[in-house]
Amino acid sequence: MRPPLLERDGMRKTIFKKLEAQGLIANYNRLRKNLPPRLPERVFIWDETLREGVQTPTVFLTYVERVKLAKLLDEAGVSIITVGFPALSEEEKTAVKRIANEGFQQASIAAPARAIKSDVEACLDCGVKEIPIFTPFNGLNLQYRLKMSKEQVLKNTVECIEYAKRHGVTVDFVLEDASRTPLPDILQIFEVALKAGADRLVIADTVGFLRPLSMRYLVSHVRDGLQQIFGREPPLSVHCHNDFGLATANTLAAVEEGVAYVHTCIAGFGERAGVAPLEEVVAALEILYNIDTGVDMKKLYRLAQQAEKSFALPIQFHKPIVGENAFAYEVDEHVEGIFAHPLIYEPFPPEMIEREPQFYISRSGGRQLVQKRLEAAGIKATPWQVDEIVRRIRSMQESLDKGGTQMTFYQIKKLMKELRRGITEEEFWQIVAEVTKQKLKLPVPPLEVKQP
Repeated sequence: MRPPLLERDGMRKTIFKKLEAQGLIANYNRLRKNLPPRLPERVFIWDETLREGVQTPTVFLTYVERVKLAKLLDEAGVSIITVGFPALSEEEKTAVKRIANEGFQQASIAAPARAIKSDVEACLDCGVKEIPIFTPFNGLNLQYRLKMSKEQVLKNTVECIEYAKRHGVTVDFVLEDASRTPLPDILQIFEVALKAGADRLVIADTVGFLRPLSMRYLVSHVRDGLQQIFGREPPLSVHCHNDFGLATANTLAAVEEGVAYVHTCIAGFGERAGVAPLEEVVAALEILYNIDTGVDMKKLYRLAQQAEKSFALPIQFHKPIVGENAFAYEVDEHVEGIFAHPLIYEPFPPEMIEREPQFYISRSGGRQLVQKRLEAAGIKATPWQVDEIVRRIRSMQESLDKGGTQMTFYQIKKLMKELRRGITEEEFWQIVAEVTKQKLKLPVPPLEVKQP
C-alpha cells in the first residue's frame, strides 16, 4: 500500500527542485556558498568489497560468490573492481586470474600488490587491467613494520611502478596511512610515483584518523603541492576507513576538494570497522551533490542483499539506505505525513533504489495505518471500531513472551559468534602439534599486544 508516486523521470535532478519552486521546502545544499568550487562533474566508484571487504574477520567467499558479486558490481556501473590479492596464496592467485577472465561489461578489474616485484608479477600473471601498488611511508611503519629506510622504500616504489607500466597496465599508487604521514613525505613519494608512471594516487586514511575538515586540508595541500611540481592537478583517489564512523563524511570531503575516484565496500564491510559504504557514498553524491557516479541506484539494495548473504553477516536494521528500517514507519504522525506527501518523512523516494516503505503497528502508533488499510479494502468502520482493532493488535503484541524473544535473540547471536570463530583453540593447537611434531603444554597463554 503506497501513496501516489511522484514522477520518476529525471527524479534525481528534478524532484527537490519542483518542491523548491513551489515554495514547499528549502534546499541549503544548492546555495552557491555551500557548493565547493572544486566539485567534479563525475565521480568514479572504485569498489573494494572483494579485497578489503573479505578482510572482515572470519569471512570467506566461494569462487561462485565472488564472481556473482563482481558481476553485480559491474552491471551496477562501478568503474573499478578490486577482486583479490594474488600474492596472498596460490589459491588466491588462481581465483583472481579466473575472475579477471570472466568477462565484464565496463569495469576495470584490479588486483593490488605491495611495492615488491614478486607481488606485481603475481598480478600480471592474473591478467588484470589495473594494479594498485601500496606502501606506507611514515616513521611508524618504516621503523616497526617495514624496517626499511625511506630511500629503500622510494627505490622499491619506482622499480615496481616502472615494471608494471612496461607491461601496459594501469598503475595506481596507494600511500598507506597517508593520513598520519607528514605532508613533505607525502609529496616526496607521490612525486616519485608520478614520475615513475603512476596513473593515479590514492590517499589512504588507514585507521580512519581524519576529520572531514582535516581531509579537505590534506587533499588540498597534496593537490596544490603536486600542481606546483608538475603544472597540472594530480589524479587523486581516497580510501577511508570507518573507525570513528566518518568514512562516508571523509570520502565526501575529499570529493569536495576535487577527488574523482573514491573507494567503497558494499554495506561498509571491511577490516575492523570497515570502510566507506558503497550505497551511502553513491546516494549522497547522486542526491545531495547532484554528481553523476555512473552507478544505477536501483541496484544498490540488491547488492547489499547479495553481500549480506555471501558474507553471512547481517546488515544492521538501521543502516542508511539499505537497512531494513531505512524506510520503516510506525508513529501515527509519520504515517499520516507519508500518505499526505511521501517526502514529508522520506529523505528521497525509496523507489529510486527499488525499495518500498514499510509500516508497523505498535505502542507508538497504528491508528492511521489501520484506517488506511480499511479504506483500501473498502471497509467502513466507526472511530470506536478502529480503536478496538488497534487495541486488540497491541494486546496480542504485549502478550508475547518478551523473555522468550530475548532468549532466541541471544541464542542466535551466540551461534553467529561460534560460526564466525573459524576454529577453536583446541583445533588450532591440534593442527600445530600435527605439523610441528611437538608436544604442547596447554593451556597456551593468549596473545598480548603491548605498546612499545
